[in-house]
Amino acid sequence: MTLQTPLRIGTRGSKLALAQAKEVQASLKKAHGLSEDEIEIVAITTTGDRIRDRPLADIGGKALFTKEIEEALISGAIDLAVHSMKDMPAQLPDGLVIGALLPREDPRDALISPVASTIADLPEHAVVGSSSVRRQAQLRRLRTDLDIVSIRGNVDTRLAKLDRREVEAILLACAGLKRLGLESRITTPIAIAAMLPAIAQGAIGIEIRTGDERCYSLLQSINDRSTEIAVTCERAFLSALDGSCRTPIAGHASLNGNTIKFRGEALTPDGAFSFAVDSCGDVRDAERLGREAGDEVRAKGGAKLMLSH
Repeated sequence: MTLQTPLRIGTRGSKLALAQAKEVQASLKKAHGLSEDEIEIVAITTTGDRIRDRPLADIGGKALFTKEIEEALISGAIDLAVHSMKDMPAQLPDGLVIGALLPREDPRDALISPVASTIADLPEHAVVGSSSVRRQAQLRRLRTDLDIVSIRGNVDTRLAKLDRREVEAILLACAGLKRLGLESRITTPIAIAAMLPAIAQGAIGIEIRTGDERCYSLLQSINDRSTEIAVTCERAFLSALDGSCRTPIAGHASLNGNTIKFRGEALTPDGAFSFAVDSCGDVRDAERLGREAGDEVRAKGGAKLMLSH
């Protein structure tokens, strides 16, 4: 097919974000026989990219990685927005929807360390870098002795800090490292049973304007239904908890035939308390399963959890 006007894909300008946008571009080209100049990638600098000296929780949370891109989408400056779904707030702005998801990459967290092969093997009082409130809380729950420091920046920046031995270990998403061709830097992938990943970790989402039939039609051929079902369940859990950006929340859904299994948890920031839930049901009930799991965790955690009301 030939497009009358080129598709413009909006994305953050980091190496990882551009790699993800190119993955979407390649998928659309293959599915529809499009040429390179029919799908344009537009890099957009977000507030989250500009401000790197403070924790995200102190300056507005994950929405700072999506705000400017979504504004460009709403205004019509771009046609599609490509996001790491783990960066997406629980509620999308009015007038925008997720039109498709690519097949999910490895959802696990990765330990990267020159001094230990597992979290348990880290030296006592080891300095571990992570900007994620979820990972920080989970680490504190596993090892109360660790010295956990917040480090922000792109993947290369964090790896450089590790290489300079500013920290003895860092935790990153396996998915991002694999998409950047840096899988060899992974010391050990951390089992999901040991550390639940962020909601929708490893999933690439493509956001479009509500009612944009042209884009929706183009995207259906590259949408991965299994990823869509799992992410729907996980994001329903997040939405039900309605946590602030300071609330450590984790969850993972997996499919086996027509059955979906989900485990979710919310923790106190110090890792002292964890409230978890396990659910199982039919894939057709994925959203309800996630929502009810969130309600259960909220009821268990009560005032201990930093949740909105």
